[in-house]
This record gives sequence, structure tokens and C-alpha cells, in this order.
Amino acid sequence: QVQLVESGGGLVQAGGSLRLSCVASGSIFSINGMGWYRQAPGKQRELVARIISGGYTDYANSVKGRFTISRDNAKNTVYLQMNSLKPEDTAVYYCTFGHYWGQGTQVTVSS
Repeated sequence: QVQLVESGGGLVQAGGSLRLSCVASGSIFSINGMGWYRQAPGKQRELVARIISGGYTDYANSVKGRFTISRDNAKNTVYLQMNSLKPEDTAVYYCTFGHYWGQGTQVTVSS
């Protein structure tokens, strides 16, 4: 079993930055891909960014150039650095390790 604990969400003004963290515990040695998804009110959940072994990363077009996903294998942690935040980035952000999901952390960007 894998447990994921997210942190770093909050309220920020447009143009500001936040860094989300997701710490995994449990049997994660066989898990390759990690990622971040988000879901805004009334919208479908969408992929924000993902990272797999070798450091390959992939981003939603809406966040390219503003968000950066990274991982620290020694700490079993994946991060999402979010810069130049916009009100449309407001959502609940979920981290994933393989098919495991975190509980979500709220990010609110005020205009």
C-alpha cells in the first residue's frame, strides 16, 4: 500500500508562486511515473505535469514555462513549482505515484 501526503497549497495573488510537495510512503520502489493533476470547480480533472524515470517531463500547454515538476528519489517526494500563477490555475491539485492518488491540496489564485 502507498500513502501520499501533499502540502504547499494555499492562497496567493496572481503573479505569485507556490511549491507543492508530495511525500510517498509504502511500497513505492516499483513505481515509475509521478504526476500532478488538478480539478477546478465544474471542470474535469486534468493532467498538469508528469515525470518518469530518466527525468522525462511532460506538461499541459496551459502551464508550460510556468510550472516545473521534479522529484527527489531519496526523499520519496515529487514537487510542483508553480510560478506566474493565474486565477485560472485555481483548483484542487492531486499528486499521483503510479495509480495511487493523494488527497488533494487547494490552490487559490486571486486576481
